Amino acid sequence: MSIETRLAELGVTLPDAPAPAANYVPFVRSGNQLFVSGQISANADGMIKGKLGEDMSVEDGAAAARACAVSLLAQLKAGCDGDIERLVRVVKLVGFVNSTPDFGDQPAVINGCSDFMVEALGDKGRHARSAVSAASLPFGVAVEIEAIFEIE
Repeated sequence: MSIETRLAELGVTLPDAPAPAANYVPFVRSGNQLFVSGQISANADGMIKGKLGEDMSVEDGAAAARACAVSLLAQLKAGCDGDIERLVRVVKLVGFVNSTPDFGDQPAVINGCSDFMVEALGDKGRHARSAVSAASLPFGVAVEIEAIFEIE
């Protein structure tokens, strides 16, 4: 099954790849790897803001991480000149969670992205990962995730 077909089955339409918010590029291709800059938690309603352990539940954080996953796939598609089927696999995700010092469920939050990658991409979506706490994130967003993809 194609990635586009699977996304449609999940009710997901990839948006246009978000533009960078500062002086950097959204992705860099190096050989058969595509390095995607951190994607912040945002959806059609705007930025998903909050601090885990203060004003957001783990479930809300996981939903924010899932939104990051959609943006990562939009950047992947742009980095593959519109042909997301060039994806070989998700190599690694690095997730940052805007959280209080005593919050320790960062992995459960980033699972929102990881679970979506496997749900949408099957075995191509299985990846290495880091999930870390951040005292704050740009614009007060809840989650930021970067990715490394292997492409054809």
